[in-house]
Amino acid sequence: MRTYLSHIRSIIFTLAILTAMAAMPVLAQQLGPDGAPNPTASVVPEHKLLQQSPRIEGRIDIPSERARVLMQPAGRQWDHFHEITLHWLGATVIVGMIAALAAAYLIIGRLRISNGRSGRKVLRFSSFERFSHWLTAASFVVLGLTGLNITFGKIVLLPIIGPEAFSSMSEAAKYVHNYVSAAFVIGLALIVALWIKDNLPRNVDIDWVKQGGGFIRSKHAPSGRFNAGEKLVFWFALGAGAAVIISGCLLIFPFYVTDIAGMQIAQVVHAVIAVLFIAVIIAHIYIGTLGMEGAFEAMATGEVDLNWAKEHHDLWLEEQLAKERLAARSGQSSAVPAE
Repeated sequence: MRTYLSHIRSIIFTLAILTAMAAMPVLAQQLGPDGAPNPTASVVPEHKLLQQSPRIEGRIDIPSERARVLMQPAGRQWDHFHEITLHWLGATVIVGMIAALAAAYLIIGRLRISNGRSGRKVLRFSSFERFSHWLTAASFVVLGLTGLNITFGKIVLLPIIGPEAFSSMSEAAKYVHNYVSAAFVIGLALIVALWIKDNLPRNVDIDWVKQGGGFIRSKHAPSGRFNAGEKLVFWFALGAGAAVIISGCLLIFPFYVTDIAGMQIAQVVHAVIAVLFIAVIIAHIYIGTLGMEGAFEAMATGEVDLNWAKEHHDLWLEEQLAKERLAARSGQSSAVPAE
């Protein structure tokens, strides 16, 4: 009897050893070289794949190694930035700028023309200059609104209009954003070509800053065609515009130049620069409308009042009046008396 039981134990033990040896290749297939579940093994349950850390990979049927990466450490950092950090940054910068401008309006008020309007107009911007400005401005507003929808749409609009309307609107906004960007590129290029010479730094810009840029009424702030503040906006717009254009192209045409990590960096740069850009342009709009009397007329009609030009761009006005006097004298000297 004992001999019979001993034989049974030997058979069971042998079967256990053979079963373990047969299972070893399957176990090896399920685990990768680092001990994590092997995403290429079809027998690995999906919940185990999703529990990998820090890099989560899945199974694919296409020849693309990057497509099987579901999440990685850099992706988690980017997701945290996009879903949390960018919300706080964007709201703080944009709302903070609006609050600062509202406070400036309440404390300082609108900057009036000291001597009132003269009734005489001076040409400040040509029709083509105004076209270039409004092309850039209009496209920027569209890009700003459609871009802010990506960051704040789920928080602000989704609860109001519902998921179906928000989904349709966001899809349309994405295409509008991509195509309108071409108009912004053209407009920015035209502005740079037209005004870069007049926005080069001059010694008078230092005096303009020292004297408060015209906001200290007791002090005169001399300036040429563009003052130091306008020049700062111009150069900021040039630099920020170039940054959002380059980063935007990387996002519109993925993987042509960089990998997924580079695209994440491009999106961060695009978002941060765009938020700062929007805040600066809000200040620019305020000064050109509510903040200063007579300023909006320059871009609305192309002409400004003579007294406004004296107060804000006196050196440029002297040049323009000198050109008018020279043209008048040339016209008189070339006139032939009638016989």
